[in-house]
Amino acid sequence: MSLLNNNDDLKTLVESLNFKQKVDRSLALIKEAYEKYGDGLVVANSLGKDSVTVWDLAKKISPKIRGFIVTTRFKPKETIQFMQEMVVRYPELKIYKSDIGIPDKLYETNPDRCCDLLKVGPTRQAIKEMNVACWVTGLRCTEGRTRTDFKEVEERDKGLIKLNPILIWKEREVWQYLALNGVKVNPLYAQGYRSLGCAPCTRITNEEDERAGRWIGTSKCGGECGIHTRPLKINLEGDGI
Repeated sequence: MSLLNNNDDLKTLVESLNFKQKVDRSLALIKEAYEKYGDGLVVANSLGKDSVTVWDLAKKISPKIRGFIVTTRFKPKETIQFMQEMVVRYPELKIYKSDIGIPDKLYETNPDRCCDLLKVGPTRQAIKEMNVACWVTGLRCTEGRTRTDFKEVEERDKGLIKLNPILIWKEREVWQYLALNGVKVNPLYAQGYRSLGCAPCTRITNEEDERAGRWIGTSKCGGECGIHTRPLKINLEGDGI
């Protein structure tokens, strides 16, 4: 049976598969999707540990696989520097950024709107401009409370497949893969961060939840920017296709 059409229980996979089995499964998912979608398969790279893991996995399948990075005016200088280094090494990574005018400190007064304008909008632009049929993400169902309702293969937008090849990996397995494969990571992790976002909305915490440091003090605390929850397959004027 096609792995892309599997109905395996994710909780069982998280606990029953060992590290090598999870890596092999992730590679198989990307390989099958690339064989099916070809150049329409594109990796979304957030520059976090999970994204660079997926990017490395994808490059093991084919060096031709493309990707995109969505950045914002509020990203930490360390992330910007890391992004520039990544793009120099991988010119097939395209950067998307919105320069739209927004109210001062919108990230405090209306963080959902801020993320919608600066993150979701550019993602929609990337999906459209790069003719994406299948986008690959670094989502993990063990990462936080808002990430338990995803599947390895999804079609949340009609005509746009979303592949989450490391969905069943644990945090320690991500770090194990990065160490074993010598994958360079964002230097902010060395400072104690576990989940990376924009500077005003990301803190170091000692909470068990990896994403607990995101949007502290707002209704979004530990939540999502919207890229994984909002419709993406629309035109840039906002009309459905």
